[in-house]
Amino acid sequence: MQNRNTRSAAYGPWLVGLGAALWGTESAWRIPLNEIFDAKVIVFWEHVLILMMFLPILIPHLHEISKIHARTWGFLLFSGFAGSAVGTIFFTLALKYGNPTVVNVILNIQPVISTIGAFLLFGDRLSRQFFFYAGIAIIAGMFVSVAHPTMIAVSFEQAGLNVGTGYALICALFWGLSTVAGRGVMVGMSLRLASSTRIVVGLTCMTLILFAYGKLNGAALWPAAAQAHPTKAIVWLILLASVSGGIPLLIYFQGLHLTRASTAGYFEMMQTIAAVCITWGFFQASLHLHQVIAAIALIGAVTMVHHVQRNVEQHPLGSGHDASKGITEG
Repeated sequence: MQNRNTRSAAYGPWLVGLGAALWGTESAWRIPLNEIFDAKVIVFWEHVLILMMFLPILIPHLHEISKIHARTWGFLLFSGFAGSAVGTIFFTLALKYGNPTVVNVILNIQPVISTIGAFLLFGDRLSRQFFFYAGIAIIAGMFVSVAHPTMIAVSFEQAGLNVGTGYALICALFWGLSTVAGRGVMVGMSLRLASSTRIVVGLTCMTLILFAYGKLNGAALWPAAAQAHPTKAIVWLILLASVSGGIPLLIYFQGLHLTRASTAGYFEMMQTIAAVCITWGFFQASLHLHQVIAAIALIGAVTMVHHVQRNVEQHPLGSGHDASKGITEG
């Protein structure tokens, strides 16, 4: 048993890092797909393909659905709507209209949002240092967003602020709240059923959204640009749904089961590193020096938010809980 725990501790965090890094590759496919499809259509096809991949996981667990409580269904529906569908739409739009590197860095503000959400919804304690580090993260995020700070008094446009940054912040809000809802889901159902059912909810939401926008037709789902380059469109969609979608999801959660939450938080930064390498290295979406410094400060502050909150969870008031057993349940 001790040897097995040692092995788990050795490779568990690397699975978390690998899954997070693969998630970070999605910009490589989502950016070129933005030139072919509407953002909502990209997210729709993404859900269709991921659901096809997850059917072997979903079907054996269908018998558990009748045991799910209404409260858990509420969390699941919100998580699927806010995170899987709407949040991903805004992320796709952010990559289209903003600096992709800035967008991927700004999204690191999510843990601050999810921590506040957990405080409001579940009554989680906030560390005394939380507001200090959260404040640093917010200020750093502002400097990352502004390409030319000296021009902000003249106009937001000349300062480099654009609609893409706004979309990224909205995405961070939806994904952060979805993380909180996901916690409520995991209490009431198994991991495999939760992850696969969330895709079903997300696909249902995307179908309704496309119907509402009048895009649930052949011309919108497979436009002229896709017809002109069908191989590229299909390959990019498959890579988005597999390499950057379903596969990292399975690797990441398997890693979480073998890793302390406090350790996993550091390895999750591989997502940002991978994303920045792609957006800056392949799409030339560079940052100014002050943005690089602010990005480092943002990531460092968010890491500290994770650290101080983990200490609160491991050492609640009046509890003698052993921190060495603080293994996350995903």
